[in-house]
Amino acid sequence: MADALHVPGLRGKQAPKKLPAAAMLTALGVVYGDIGTSTLYGLKQAVDAGGGAIPETVLGTVSLIVWALLLIVGLKYAILILRADNHGEGGIVALLALLDARHAPRGSWRSKLLVVGLIGAALLYGDGVITPAISVLSALEGLKIDAPALAPLIVPLTCGILVALFLVQRKGTEFVGRIFGPVMLVWFVAIGLLGLVSIIRTPAILAAINPYYAVTYLLHAGPAIAFAVLGAAFLALTGAEAMYADMGHFGRWPIQLGWFGVVSPALIFNYLGQGGLLLADPHAAENPFYHLVPGWAHYPMVAFATLATVIASQSIISGAYSLTQQAMQLGFLPRMRVQHTASHEKGQIYMPVVNWLLAAGTLSAVLIFGSSDALGGAYGIAVSLLMAVTTVLAALVALQWGYNPLLVAAANGFFLIIELIFVAANLTKLFEGGWFPLMMAGVIAFLMLTWRTGWHLLEHARSKLRQSESQFVDWVFENPPIRLPGAAAIFTAASEGIPLGLTHHLRHNRVLHERVLLIASISVDQPRVAAEHRYKLVPVGSGITRVLFHFGFMETPDVMQALKRACLEPELRGIDPENITYYFRRVMVIASAKASGMAIWRKSLFAAMHLNANLPAAYFGVPAAQVVEVGLEVEI
Repeated sequence: MADALHVPGLRGKQAPKKLPAAAMLTALGVVYGDIGTSTLYGLKQAVDAGGGAIPETVLGTVSLIVWALLLIVGLKYAILILRADNHGEGGIVALLALLDARHAPRGSWRSKLLVVGLIGAALLYGDGVITPAISVLSALEGLKIDAPALAPLIVPLTCGILVALFLVQRKGTEFVGRIFGPVMLVWFVAIGLLGLVSIIRTPAILAAINPYYAVTYLLHAGPAIAFAVLGAAFLALTGAEAMYADMGHFGRWPIQLGWFGVVSPALIFNYLGQGGLLLADPHAAENPFYHLVPGWAHYPMVAFATLATVIASQSIISGAYSLTQQAMQLGFLPRMRVQHTASHEKGQIYMPVVNWLLAAGTLSAVLIFGSSDALGGAYGIAVSLLMAVTTVLAALVALQWGYNPLLVAAANGFFLIIELIFVAANLTKLFEGGWFPLMMAGVIAFLMLTWRTGWHLLEHARSKLRQSESQFVDWVFENPPIRLPGAAAIFTAASEGIPLGLTHHLRHNRVLHERVLLIASISVDQPRVAAEHRYKLVPVGSGITRVLFHFGFMETPDVMQALKRACLEPELRGIDPENITYYFRRVMVIASAKASGMAIWRKSLFAAMHLNANLPAAYFGVPAAQVVEVGLEVEI
């Protein structure tokens, strides 16, 4: 998976910087689990698409995979794309924030970029559903080599492993996270050595290092076969986006060190080794990865490969939590319940809704397709589209930063042409299964856009109902209410104007606390906000103070903790956040055909999403015993 693919806890807060070697070891499991297990099925699918293990096909497909790894992963991601960081963070969300697409006027080119970026983010979910399914299936299919009678058990075993994986998510992944790196280091050493032994036995495969074999094979194979091979070979690149998405925690240097020092040599050796085996024994095309393994080690390798694919799957599941949390922070998705699974590590999170939706999608993929070969048709289309989107957005960031336009066009244009060829190749698999991740991505992107548009309509409707601050203060002075001792805090979605809940409360009850805090949480286009810039106090008058909290898109909005710090300021001295009442409004959205902005059925969909969103008090961590909710109906 691409964006935000990481173990919870690694990016939720700034961790102490590790030494490059230690950070590289951790990154091996977190960043490279997906691409590292592509060796189980990548070459097999490409050779099958090329018509079988004849020498021309073997040399051509191996050369294609090796050069795709060198150019797309090594040159594009490891060297170039890692430079496009947002205060150290990478990924689709970071690029959108750098381009300031979220605050662009509707109809502008930047607002259209937001749509493109949201589609890119949605593609990650489609990819994330397929990756655990194809990875675990391909690992267990090694059982068929020595025990063909076990073939009917592969799908049930895969489902059992995946169910267990999704069940343990609520326990947290701290322990599993500790063993990710060492296990994957052993995995890369093992697959590299297996490939090296095969290369020594069949050195003729080294000719595949020459890109001539890839080019001539594609030119002479015919368009249909060439596109089929390109689509299958692309499976070897899935997971490359994780290098960019996880840059924030590990840093550019450890990720580059991991790729060039461990992962790239191991993958290239293994693919060359599989190719050498196929040159020597074409019958090994049934499963070239497992045929590299000595007979006595088949069953241990099946177990090891299954563990490696579980690690890759775990990273993707964790990444889905992170991506969803970022999307919520930036206003692309409704609030969902977030559970922290480690008290000492804020980034260790579990999201039940995301977990079980992902589980349903993954298990459906296993049951619908039934084998890694069949899933190969569904895999790759989402990732290739995402890579193309990333290339375009990164080019715009480079131009915004003042890089030479001709240089940007040459570099990014080169990669975009290659990626668009891969996109076209993967589109040939649309009816073989490519529809599955695209359908999921389309649904998620539609929900994101519906939520964002609906939220704007709701905020516009509420803004017309709010009193201005000066009007409210004048009203209080002209009609003095009964002032209750102590303080109250009122949460509001706006950074100006008086919340409707406060206006209604004063109008009907004629009482007002001596001190009132108007609290607003604002998400900024930075990963994190420094403590000294966390809040801003704005006096309103008549004992009312507006408190604006700023949170980055990588942060959990811990309002209570931030308020405790703000209450140390002279303007709020004497207010104890643990002994005041917090007022929240529960808005009931009424879909109306009168107002414009969205079709009535999409307004109804937004209203349903809003109704089922997690309550703001729970989301912001306010103790339930201190909460008072005020109901409000708003028509959009």
